[in-house]
Amino acid sequence: MHPLVSKLGLGTAQFGLDGAAVGRGRPPELEVRDILSIAARSGVSVLDAGAASPHAEQILGRVLPRSPSLRMTIKAARGDRGPDFVEAEARATLARLGVPGADAIVVQSAGDLFSPYGMAMWERLFAMRDAGLFNKVGISAYASDDPAGLARRFRPDLIQAPVSLLDQRLLVDGSLAAVKALGVEVHLRSVFLNGLLFLPPDRVPSQYKAAAARLSRARRMIAEGRSDPLQAALGFALSRPEADSVIVGAATASEVQAVIAAATRPPPDLDWDDMALDDHEMVDETARWSASAA
Repeated sequence: MHPLVSKLGLGTAQFGLDGAAVGRGRPPELEVRDILSIAARSGVSVLDAGAASPHAEQILGRVLPRSPSLRMTIKAARGDRGPDFVEAEARATLARLGVPGADAIVVQSAGDLFSPYGMAMWERLFAMRDAGLFNKVGISAYASDDPAGLARRFRPDLIQAPVSLLDQRLLVDGSLAAVKALGVEVHLRSVFLNGLLFLPPDRVPSQYKAAAARLSRARRMIAEGRSDPLQAALGFALSRPEADSVIVGAATASEVQAVIAAATRPPPDLDWDDMALDDHEMVDETARWSASAA
């Protein structure tokens, strides 16, 4: 097992489990079976089931490899209907997935913790952990949520946060180092930032045109470093000492194979600091979109 591949996690949002055929027009169930089989054989460590629909969870349950190395994370239901609803939904998700428990359950939005039912929901999640349904309770946070502050206040077992070659704020300001210092596990997500780094200049969406010159410069630096955007994005994220896991999205078996191959290559020798985007508002918007798709 390659040590960097063991830091990889796989998100399921791009699997096409709600009806759309994916790679090569194959039925989703067959494609997902191959995706998960490749991931398990290669030593991918985390399967982030996200906030999948009940139908998608049933399909996942039928094709999940029984691999001890593949640890599952699920998302908690939104807390506005109270802790009983959150627990019932968590148990229903586990039943549809066909597993007695999962490695982690994660609050989808940090704002839920500050809602009227926030603390009751948080306490219920830890009660489920203590009952053996989960090993960890976590929070999915954005840069604007102050992940270090959340870690100090709520003491989660893990935090998911967006970090990428283009969005390095939580590394530069020391937030994730502070989270790690508290003994909290860190999962990086949105590491491809909605694929922005992969798009040629003429395909960059209009709302990102202001960043087009910086994106072109980053791609040029990557090419001059004899690398490619996939290897650069993965190399940056996987080399971060703050990261216990790096969650990526893939829609096909061939995409997963490409990710794993890129992860096994040494990170390119690039000036990472010079590639970050300065437009934090645009980056936040993109990270929020890509969190549901990566």
